[in-house]
Amino acid sequence: MRIQSRSVVICIVLFALAGAAFWLYGRTGEEKAAHNPAIPVRVVAVKQQDVPRYVSGIGSVLSLHSVVIRPQVEGVLTRLLVKEGQWVKQGDLLATIDDRGIRASLEQAKAQLGQSQAQLQVAGVDLKRYKLLSTDNGVSRQTLDQQQALFNQRQATVLGNQAAIAAAQVQLSYTQIRSPVTGRVGIRNVDEGNFLRVADAQGLFSVTQIDPIGVEFSLPQHMLPTLQGLLKAQSPAAVQAYLEGDGDSGGTLLGEGRLTLIDNQVAANTGTIRVKAEFDNTDARLWPGQLVTLKLQTALDQKALVVPPQVVQRGIDGHYVYRVVGDKVESVPVKVLYQDSVLNIVAGVASGDKLVSDGQSRLKPGATVEVAAEAPPPQDVAERQVQP
Repeated sequence: MRIQSRSVVICIVLFALAGAAFWLYGRTGEEKAAHNPAIPVRVVAVKQQDVPRYVSGIGSVLSLHSVVIRPQVEGVLTRLLVKEGQWVKQGDLLATIDDRGIRASLEQAKAQLGQSQAQLQVAGVDLKRYKLLSTDNGVSRQTLDQQQALFNQRQATVLGNQAAIAAAQVQLSYTQIRSPVTGRVGIRNVDEGNFLRVADAQGLFSVTQIDPIGVEFSLPQHMLPTLQGLLKAQSPAAVQAYLEGDGDSGGTLLGEGRLTLIDNQVAANTGTIRVKAEFDNTDARLWPGQLVTLKLQTALDQKALVVPPQVVQRGIDGHYVYRVVGDKVESVPVKVLYQDSVLNIVAGVASGDKLVSDGQSRLKPGATVEVAAEAPPPQDVAERQVQP
């Protein structure tokens, strides 16, 4: 009886110990699970797109054609027919100069021409008569030669009078000052009633072409082969002009133009080469003398794999990313083909892969993750401007 009681006690103790062990094991598992929860991360999808590359520089806006209006004859300025800031077309009348003196000279030249023509006519009739008489020895050879010389003299006088009339007509045309270009009138320097001289250093005003307009900027000499290739391309290279920024760091887009010219030499003191671009400027957002930031498209990476910069991590063996597969992550080595402050172009992943963009510091290969709201995808190619 005592032996049976002891056996029962032993069994009860064993069951109690087993229950305690099972409880402790379960508690340890719960604590372990509590200490190793899924790591929250944010992910972004790899995007495949065409990415343009740009080179930038500071440039100055230049008019393609600017003219200082100066008098070509002396006289009193009688009329100013345009206002400051007015838009004019080529050939428009801008101002007039008193032409009375020139008109008088023209009329005098015409009168002298009439007189010379009458004298020439008389000399021609006499010359014909003398030639007829000379066949019968009616006049001497000397008299005939003298009449021929007189005729030639009258003829030269007529030509001289005609040249004087042409010169007077040219001088008369100069009294009407017309615009040689289409553009905008600048600030005037003289008023009506002033006497104008050809030797005056200061002109009346300037007329500056605004549309189209040019921009000149400098680039490093190592860009020369690239620039030469762009000029030989079938389609002109695109150039963008920004004010107070370059597009990536803010700024206002003033216009989009095209590459037109590379200078014929490299500046020896700076190691740069001057480049010109031309812009359509119908809205006059670009202004002569203005300083702008130019961005020239030099290349286009087609179907590039693009990720935000924070996705790519750097380790001892190079760059890598964390790719999410199910609820686990794996480390994938990648090659960075290009990187800037906005995006990275990488190789080693596929389009659509989910890569960790936030929370990498707590990760290791095989870790369990909980994906939070997906981060926005990289900017579209139309909005990207990449430096080479």
